[in-house]
Amino acid sequence: MAEHADHPAYPVGLRLSGRRVVVLGGGQVAQRRLPALIAAGADVTLISPSATPSVEAMAEAGEITWTRRRYEEGDLADAWYALVATTDPAANAAVSAEAERTRTWCVRSDDAEAATAWTPATGASEGVTVAVLTGHDPRRSAAVRDAIVEGLRDGSLAAPARRSRTPFVALVGGGPGDPDLITVRGRRLLAEADVVIADRLGPRDLLSELPPHVEVIDAAKIPYGRFMAQEAINNALIEHAKQGRSVVRLKGGDPFVFGRGMEEAQALAAEGIACTVVPGISSSISVPGAAGIPVTHRGVAHEFTVVSGHVAPDDPRSLVDWASLAKLTGTLVILMGVDKIGKIAEALIAHGKSPDTPLALVQEGTTATQRRVDATLATVAATVAAEDVRPPAVIVIGEVVNEGPDKPLS
Repeated sequence: MAEHADHPAYPVGLRLSGRRVVVLGGGQVAQRRLPALIAAGADVTLISPSATPSVEAMAEAGEITWTRRRYEEGDLADAWYALVATTDPAANAAVSAEAERTRTWCVRSDDAEAATAWTPATGASEGVTVAVLTGHDPRRSAAVRDAIVEGLRDGSLAAPARRSRTPFVALVGGGPGDPDLITVRGRRLLAEADVVIADRLGPRDLLSELPPHVEVIDAAKIPYGRFMAQEAINNALIEHAKQGRSVVRLKGGDPFVFGRGMEEAQALAAEGIACTVVPGISSSISVPGAAGIPVTHRGVAHEFTVVSGHVAPDDPRSLVDWASLAKLTGTLVILMGVDKIGKIAEALIAHGKSPDTPLALVQEGTTATQRRVDATLATVAATVAAEDVRPPAVIVIGEVVNEGPDKPLS
């Protein structure tokens, strides 16, 4: 390749399904490259005396064939493509020479100039594969790749499809509040929506990024009339979907964690309307984490339980077994329980939980106004009143509250 160094590479997409590909070396380079070859359907043979645990797991799963030895002349027989990634310069040169003789496209991880092919920085979004080559600057290739893929995913890079897209309904979990914590898929669907029905606890900052034609509906302000709030939201989803519009129901946290997402999915299904569910990061684990609280910790808590606190323990509608929860030694996470925390603490203490059990309330977690207030079961009611703690807040009960990054390892 040295005499052709001034000429640009000719980009091409290799269709390797069912075709023999040989990978020499089972180290970190192979570990990074093998998944894409496997996804392409290639018949991969790995030739290496050793391999990383991840590569070995691919062989054990039958995704690749592993020949446990060093390279030998003739190993590229019938191969369409070869990846050379050993730490032996002499072996790498020998493989390259064989590839040249057999007209096998060959990538060299140690010497790009000696290779007959280069691996581009690649990414994918909704059926589009992005491949970037910048010659001898792989970091720039990766940066350009990332910028293009991110733009396609979040809708900031306009690339309309040739065919008109099919309208959809999606129940999207927006995460705990920070707009950066919505999933990539959730953000992309938002960018493709005609209508967004948003919760108060969803990542509201994302709504300002939507194109002007998108109709944004505040779920809290939908006229209820003869319907209850949830029924009115269900009807709004159905109405817009039947008009052939792409609809996103943007919810805080995860749609199925106290989010009534299944009620909405069932209402749509009853009308013959399919929907996509996009999971979100639940505030039950993300908000404590953002406040420096692990919901589990070695030697402290081997389990955590998440319950809704919107109904008090003495309310006949309560479905929570507070007596059993009081006996658990792990972490208890309570959502929607700020105004009921006094009665919840009383119930836990009455069923045997120590009054000195530590507790933390994290208000508006992951946002710029996040704050953490610590207390115990015995003091929490007075602390909430004194500190004016208001919803939304996640309550964490248990010894993990006393853990943190600044505490030395035990």
